[in-house]
Amino acid sequence: MDRNMDGNADAGRSGNADARSGVAVAIERELRLMSPAVRSSALAEQLLDPEFVEVGASGRRWDRQSMLSALATMDGAADDGPVYVPSEITGTELAPGIVHLTFETVLDGRRARRSSIWRKTDEESGWRMYYHQATPVPDA
Repeated sequence: MDRNMDGNADAGRSGNADARSGVAVAIERELRLMSPAVRSSALAEQLLDPEFVEVGASGRRWDRQSMLSALATMDGAADDGPVYVPSEITGTELAPGIVHLTFETVLDGRRARRSSIWRKTDEESGWRMYYHQATPVPDA
């Protein structure tokens, strides 16, 4: 099932997390991870899968622990600094408990195309980001 950011806003208001699609929940959590309040707090730990891996726009490979250690000091973590501006968020449920999101962001004038895989292994932990990749978009 494909969804987009506009369609998911209505789905999120109509019921609890159990009744909503995995795509809608993954988008909601993706947006939370871009929030300075979450990036600079322990809340981020709840959103990253224990086996989380990221290939950042710089090409650096991050594991869960290294990301959690650095997240509060990275761009996008301060209320008075640059913030992520996402657009064109779409998602597809690849299999039960697996969602793939794609979108673009602008952060301090830098544009990137992004791809995330979210997985739900149990009801208690819910949907968590398993993999993320950011690719810089060159200036035109």
